Amino acid sequence: MADARLTFKEMCTRFDVTPRTLRYYEYIELLQPEREGRSRFYLPRDVARMKLIMRGRKFGFSLEDIRQWLELYDQDPENRTQMEAWIELADAQLAELDNRRSQIEESIAELQALRDQVAKGL
Repeated sequence: MADARLTFKEMCTRFDVTPRTLRYYEYIELLQPEREGRSRFYLPRDVARMKLIMRGRKFGFSLEDIRQWLELYDQDPENRTQMEAWIELADAQLAELDNRRSQIEESIAELQALRDQVAKGL
């Protein structure tokens, strides 16, 4: 089933990542492509893992959190442990994002007030 494999370049293109990023994900064992000589080939499992990695990064999770979460799947194919861990991680990340949102809203209000004050002085 050679069609199911993606080359290194195809994987970079599909996920819009640099070769350096993809190699790093392999180095920290988030991905384990097949190797044939110097070529790397990514199987559907790697593609699925990369989707989860990209989603996790979008939500602000650290690569270490993502790695640990993916390892749970390998240990518990029924996914219960993984889903429980995901809920804990998601709760913590939601609290962090809410905190950041509050800080951003405060900064916006302060900057707007300062901008209005300076504009009024002109």
